Amino acid sequence: MPNPTSHALSDKLSTPVSAPAPTLPADGPMSAANRRAMAAIMLAVALATLDTAIANTALPAIAADLHAAPAASVWIINAYQLAMVATLLPLAALGDIVGHRRIYIGGIALFTLSSLGCAMAPTLPLLAAARIVQGLGASAIMSVNTALIRYLYPPHRLGRGLGTNALIVGVSFAVGPTVASLILSVATWPWLFAVNVPLGVLALSFAMPALPHTAQGKHQLDPVAALLNVITFAALIFALGEAAQRASMQIVLSAAAIAVVFGLLLIRREAGHPAPMLPVDLFRRPVFALSAVTAVCSFAAQGLAFVSLPFYFEDVLLRSQVETGFLMTPWPVVVALAAPLAGGLSDRYPPGLLGAIGLAVLSAGMASLALLPAHPHVLDIGIRMAICGAGFGFFQSPNLKALMASAPPERSGGASGIVATARLLGQATGAALVALCFGIAGRQHGPTLALGTGAFFAGAASLASGLRLLAPSHRSGERVKTVVK
Repeated sequence: MPNPTSHALSDKLSTPVSAPAPTLPADGPMSAANRRAMAAIMLAVALATLDTAIANTALPAIAADLHAAPAASVWIINAYQLAMVATLLPLAALGDIVGHRRIYIGGIALFTLSSLGCAMAPTLPLLAAARIVQGLGASAIMSVNTALIRYLYPPHRLGRGLGTNALIVGVSFAVGPTVASLILSVATWPWLFAVNVPLGVLALSFAMPALPHTAQGKHQLDPVAALLNVITFAALIFALGEAAQRASMQIVLSAAAIAVVFGLLLIRREAGHPAPMLPVDLFRRPVFALSAVTAVCSFAAQGLAFVSLPFYFEDVLLRSQVETGFLMTPWPVVVALAAPLAGGLSDRYPPGLLGAIGLAVLSAGMASLALLPAHPHVLDIGIRMAICGAGFGFFQSPNLKALMASAPPERSGGASGIVATARLLGQATGAALVALCFGIAGRQHGPTLALGTGAFFAGAASLASGLRLLAPSHRSGERVKTVVK
């Protein structure tokens, strides 16, 4: 028998609700409300990104405290990544339907509550379950963050806002291990998650009154397509994770086959849909497709670097763990300097050109790290790490702007979901390739091979970015439209 309550809830979610019409911000300084909205977005993005990497450092301590085997403890990482990647696109599609603001606020609330659950988890299964819920909250945050930023800046200054977003994402991911080490030096592992609670509450206090009401779509969410999407991306990330752990090739290939089959079913299911969950139609736009390829390849290069460099510094160069932390620092510091600069430049120069230059610099920097002498000076290492940071920081915000600007405003949620999905797929691919490099060349030469592979991926990303200069633009000069409900 039909459930009237469920029908009412479905109608409520699928029918646009009266809200203040989204308006473009005026030129000049940001309003106080928009500044609070941006602060809420950046704080939540920082928390979600940090928790992608922060648990890696604490994994041995957590496994020992919970009396878990090292192989089983890997699910503390995998559960979070699986939940994020599997639900990014469904939540982005839902944001286009019910409004990005609702998805974002719900994501912050869920992330904050589940962080408390992680801190209080007494066993590994309960911690993994809490991490799944935390990953859902992080997915809601990351699926619509760039879509919301689109409504806080006028189009000709959008690059500045996206540059700030790129800065927060890049630095948060890079400093995750350092933050974890600092917390663990004065407290136990539950505090890695407990610190999210007051910060999450602060983000909520900014977000609820300040986040803009964005345009809502008239189509409904397809639950079958959502399920196919979850299975597709969960199987893909599982395959990459198992490959990184050097599991049975049969398991890896089986998971990859499931991802391919269900991905094809998803594309067939959504053929002809005006706003497909997996936005295949947007990939027909050359600038959008090339921007997505650029993102995957560049974040694969970053993943190759940040997984292999600690092994390189400690096992090959025989540096201590503390020294390794300091040697990793120039990369995120220079990203912090380069990302806002690149964001401003992307409002005046073609993103394809800026991205190609930045990624070529990143490729050269990673190649120079792979070619370090046997006993390098600290300054020699620091300069090469800074070159990598400059290149990576210079590409991110122009690429974000190209991706978002090449999609129609009413598809901002889908484009934002692709931004986050491309980043996570790239990072997961980079981690899996590090494991492959170690399997081929061993712990002594594996890091060097991984860095060389990263230089290749950065070079491929530079080429993809440059090709955008030759691609026709579907949205050159088009301004974000105001949709009145």
